[in-house]
Amino acid sequence: MMQQIYPAPAHNFSYELNKDFHFSAAHAIPSEDAGKCRHVHGHTYYVNITVAGDELDHAGFLINFKKIKELIHDRFDHSLLNDDQLFSQVDPDYFPTTEVVARSIWEIIEQHLEQTDNKPTCLQVFLRETPTSYVLYRPKGNRHGKS
Repeated sequence: MMQQIYPAPAHNFSYELNKDFHFSAAHAIPSEDAGKCRHVHGHTYYVNITVAGDELDHAGFLINFKKIKELIHDRFDHSLLNDDQLFSQVDPDYFPTTEVVARSIWEIIEQHLEQTDNKPTCLQVFLRETPTSYVLYRPKGNRHGKS
């Protein structure tokens, strides 16, 4: 895994957890403005997920690192993102762009976290599509404990 320093969101939580991993997936952006990206092509995406909270669960975790990887890697690795129900071929807010994939990863993680007893929150998703291009998704109105 590439050593990386990620932008850190401000918060007042006691604990902050970061999980790095990668997955390989293909996509096509169904827009004339996407140029060559209209055609199916693939990337090795590098992901950093930041989770924070004040309480640990029954096992002493905010969330088990393994669970984060299961939620995202197992769903997207070696897939065609366009085939996933999260994405659309007609609604640009749901085209499988890097921006939308980052937001979708956040939604998957946050939905899981909301069901846990200790209720941590996902502060951000960093998604690198190429060595020179990445997206950082931080939701507005999240349960952040901002400073």
